[in-house]
Amino acid sequence: MSAREAIFGKLRAAAVADAPALPDVAAWFAARRRTESTTERATRLRNALEAVHTEVHTVTRSNWTTTLLHLCAQKQLQSLLIGRDTPHGTALQACGSQSLNILRYEQPIATWQDLLFDGVDASLTLAKSAIAETGSLILWPTPEEPRLMSLVPSVHFVLLDEANVHADFHQAMTAEGWTQGMPTNALLISGPSKTADIQQTLAYGAHGPKELVLLLIQAGGFKEGGVA
Repeated sequence: MSAREAIFGKLRAAAVADAPALPDVAAWFAARRRTESTTERATRLRNALEAVHTEVHTVTRSNWTTTLLHLCAQKQLQSLLIGRDTPHGTALQACGSQSLNILRYEQPIATWQDLLFDGVDASLTLAKSAIAETGSLILWPTPEEPRLMSLVPSVHFVLLDEANVHADFHQAMTAEGWTQGMPTNALLISGPSKTADIQQTLAYGAHGPKELVLLLIQAGGFKEGGVA
């Protein structure tokens, strides 16, 4: 018998241990999840985001466009990128603004990447939901609102209905049925882009938007995909 055969013989003769029982993940999270209202979860999210320099504004479905245009004027933004054929983008564009050039993401990136990287000041995207525990916004990129919209412009405006704020990551995945299908890139954003050098000097905007502005729409004021 060769050494190889002897090794395989021992492996085949060894008893196979029973697989350990899988942990009950859902029960673990349920036992530790806070009992809180929608408003309390939204407040916890807001506190976590503001702690890392995110700008948060509470709005309603009737005034979010006005608030956004006012913020653009305050920040002296010249251009704002919206998605292709999104209800919220259309609603903003319908308001009109003489001082703000509102652009749609309608062309393949190869045909206008110079403008996107050098000529667009800000973008507007919709958050699918958020996680109160980690202070994270969940973005679900689509062909209408590609991932680049949240990565390239210096200022990123995000719309979120506070009714879609989950307590934790497990609740977000299960409530939204992530196992049924996900985009190529699901984004969790927990503040503006930042980095620090060896001297621990913090700099914003090194790898993405230097400003993250959340428009937190009161529960019932906004629905995924458009204005309620």
